[in-house]
Amino acid sequence: MVENLEGISFKGCEVLPSFFQNGSKEFHKLRLLDLTKASPNTVENFIQGQDLNNLRWLCLQECMIEKLPNSLFNCCHLQVLDLTKCHHLQFVFDILSHGLNRSISIDMKKSSTSIDNLNALLELNLSGCLSLKELPPSIGQLKALQELNMLKCSSLRELPTSIGQLSALQSLYLNNCWRLRELPTSIGQLSALQNLDLGYCLSLQELPTSIGRLNALQKLNMSKCSNLRELPTSIGQLNALQELNMSKCSSLRELPTSIGQLNALQNLDLSICLNLQELFTSIGQLSALQNLHLEHCCSLQQLPTSIGQLSALQNLDLQYCSSLQE
Repeated sequence: MVENLEGISFKGCEVLPSFFQNGSKEFHKLRLLDLTKASPNTVENFIQGQDLNNLRWLCLQECMIEKLPNSLFNCCHLQVLDLTKCHHLQFVFDILSHGLNRSISIDMKKSSTSIDNLNALLELNLSGCLSLKELPPSIGQLKALQELNMLKCSSLRELPTSIGQLSALQSLYLNNCWRLRELPTSIGQLSALQNLDLGYCLSLQELPTSIGRLNALQKLNMSKCSNLRELPTSIGQLNALQELNMSKCSSLRELPTSIGQLNALQNLDLSICLNLQELFTSIGQLSALQNLHLEHCCSLQQLPTSIGQLSALQNLDLQYCSSLQE
């Protein structure tokens, strides 16, 4: 029976089937609606014509829509709205002032300042928003946000200072944001942050000293940050850090001795750090270190004697360290 239907897919639908064109108002139990690659008319006609008060998940991936239907306001229980690769969608938060209490995936040109109304949002996925240059300062109002994904936001140049107000944020993905030049000092306020991914941030030259205040941080990925020349001494304060990936940081010449204070560190990847000339002498203090990757460190000439103190070490990779003498 139509009134008991909980899920519908119109994936790739150009024209709405005649059965659904009359605004039947009978889909009171509809929870899942997939309109991936559907035409703008299909999206508009179905959402405008039905009672979708119980809708929890709406997928509009790769739709050619320029704006969201006004009747989306009526979806007061909507938990997930997926707008990935909606390349013509320029504004989204202006009309989403309430009702979204789970996650959003967005591909758009400009984010609106009304984002602060989404105060129950747990996950914000902006991955692949190639034209997105900035986030609104009001993003700091998303107090419940646990994951912010900006993977491949290649036009992003900076983050607002207000990002430090995201007190519940656990994961921040900035991989392939290759125009990002720096992180705001306020990032040190992210007391719940466990995973920070800065891989392939090719323009990033340094980290703020405040990064040492990320007491919950467990994973830090800075692979292929080719312009990063050094790390702040404060990195040694990351007491919870378990994984540090700095592979392919080709401008890196040395590491601060304070890294020896990372008592929880299990995995250290320095592979293909072509200009790394020596290891920090305090490396022997890394009592939890299990994996040390130094392959293709072609400028590395010797290992410190303290490396013999790594009692937990299981894997040591020195392949293609062509300058290694002892």
